[in-house]
Amino acid sequence: MLLELRHVTKDFPGVRALDGVSFDLAQGEVHALCGENGAGKSTLIKVLAGYWPQGSYGGEILIEGAPVRFRSLGDAEHHGIALIAQELALVPELSLAENLVLGREPVRHGLVDWPRVFAEARRALKLVGLDVDPRRPVRELGVGQQQMVEIARALLKQARILILDEPTAALTESDTARLLDLLRDLRSRGVSSIYISHRLDEVFALADRITVLRDGRSVGTGALAEMGRERVISLMVGREVKDLYPRPATTLGEPALRVEDWSVEDPVNPGRFVVRNVSFDVRQGEVLGVAGLMGAGRTALVSSLFGAARSRVQGRLTLGAGPPRAPFVSPAEAIQAGCALVSEDRKRYGLILDADLRENLTLATLSRYCKHLLLDHAARERASDQLSAAMRIRSAGLRALAGQLSGGNQQKIVLGKWLLTNPRVLFLDEPTRGIDVGARAEVYELIAGLAAKGLAVVLVSSDLPEVLGLAHRVLVLSLGRRAGLMDWQDATPERVMQAATSGGAAEAVA
Repeated sequence: MLLELRHVTKDFPGVRALDGVSFDLAQGEVHALCGENGAGKSTLIKVLAGYWPQGSYGGEILIEGAPVRFRSLGDAEHHGIALIAQELALVPELSLAENLVLGREPVRHGLVDWPRVFAEARRALKLVGLDVDPRRPVRELGVGQQQMVEIARALLKQARILILDEPTAALTESDTARLLDLLRDLRSRGVSSIYISHRLDEVFALADRITVLRDGRSVGTGALAEMGRERVISLMVGREVKDLYPRPATTLGEPALRVEDWSVEDPVNPGRFVVRNVSFDVRQGEVLGVAGLMGAGRTALVSSLFGAARSRVQGRLTLGAGPPRAPFVSPAEAIQAGCALVSEDRKRYGLILDADLRENLTLATLSRYCKHLLLDHAARERASDQLSAAMRIRSAGLRALAGQLSGGNQQKIVLGKWLLTNPRVLFLDEPTRGIDVGARAEVYELIAGLAAKGLAVVLVSSDLPEVLGLAHRVLVLSLGRRAGLMDWQDATPERVMQAATSGGAAEAVA
């Protein structure tokens, strides 16, 4: 074996993050590491990458049968191990070439040898099939290209083992396909990869073997043929997950929201519209899915309906039996009218990471707990405690900081915060991005339960099976226009994609 980890343990105050985990990797193999948030994946790869130095954990690491002791990230890199983290470690203002040699710049006569820098950069970019001028600033590249630059930098350091932590979390479908093709090519050249992803479709399209962690332990390892999708999910969550997409079987009520001729101007290019003349309605108890390719205008649509647009908005909306009205001028006005938005970026727009659960859960309803200009902390505590239990938020208590929780529990906090406002219409923008399959199942159950109680839900997702599995109807956008509106029985992947790629020229209606 190229790499072995034997009986690795790692403790933090009050918790054992790794409990005797063993793992191995062959040369020219892609070995996927799966598990729920909090299962121990991040801790394990930090041990392997030298982030946690020898002596701070138990067990041993062997490379080609010989024990190794890493005191730093540099030690791991010296042995050919490179970590490609989810948060890219590039300097946007520097060029590709400067980023590729950063920290180990070739020097000649005491000065940086720029001809050699650019020669090495071109060689590295060729290794990953990236045809880009190495003098370009990194900030001008898309996220997918930046991911390739990270891998090129690792290969330039003679890495034999790549650790990829959620590498496609921010990539488009086309960038994801290119990354998977690159990893297959590197595998054929003898480079080994440890691939961590919540997206099981990618895992089964790429991996040779799969190891599942749960609660800090390795609970299963097997070749791809032995580890079917249902078995992996069952190992991850410790139970069978059936009916992953529980579409609410409800009788739909009256329209809760009606949108007419909705247009949103591009904030960067005035006069150009990212959403143009879109009309639809969503009924009480309905989950309306919004599908479309990247750049179709999905996020611009729901954020503008919530009063959070960064540009001019045109159109009319009607809430319930009320009269048609102009767009909301602020989120506060939308909240007052009974709307709520779970943003696609929960860490930036949904949470205060260094605040505790109680503060986050009551953030949108703070005025409710004010008495004579003072906060009623006991009432906040009771409401937060009840909501935390109802949402099944796993934490050390209400004083736990939001930033310390897993992605799934963070998303439950954001949902819970908005549910306390008693909304009539709930906009969900990528509600399961970056959370594991077990947490996804719980979020789906919450969505179905809310719709069953009569809440109108508008669900935006780039995960097409998610949209098709949860929605009663699917609204398809293409280049900012309505390209289709179909009932769930007629919304096949082929029909949705046909509408999504139509350019909005012709609507496909079931």
